[in-house]
Amino acid sequence: MKVLDALQDDIPMVARPYAEIAVRLGITETDFLERLKRLHEAGILRGISPVLESRQMGLPAATLVALHVPEEKVRETAAIINGYPEVSHNFQRDHYYSLWFTLSARNEERIGQLLDEILDRTGISREDLLDLPTVKKLKIDVRFSFMPQKKQEDAFGSP
Repeated sequence: MKVLDALQDDIPMVARPYAEIAVRLGITETDFLERLKRLHEAGILRGISPVLESRQMGLPAATLVALHVPEEKVRETAAIINGYPEVSHNFQRDHYYSLWFTLSARNEERIGQLLDEILDRTGISREDLLDLPTVKKLKIDVRFSFMPQKKQEDAFGSP
């Protein structure tokens, strides 16, 4: 579980980042890599990827998009959407709006062009689109603790 906790921290930008993380955990790089492999094989860890700041990359416009997609067209539609480098976080929901993804671009006009193209290529109507443009970006650093925490006393002395 310490491995999962460690992967949520910044990964060092060095030639062998896993060796450095392993040192922090008190294990060898080989042990660390073996644990990653087991977590992946067990389906616990799907992958390790960076969190990119789209604004820093020249893509200040962003929107969260939801599409109503008939169940029989979900895979095909998702494959089309996944073909756009401007798309991230494409996922399926058990909801009327069944596909949700984020879209980033250099400006709002380009966002509109991309949405029009996606709708045209997928055959989805504008009425089946929910477009939620970013108004204010809030970065919330969500981390999940996999290690038991020591109970702390509250202001009244009880745990």
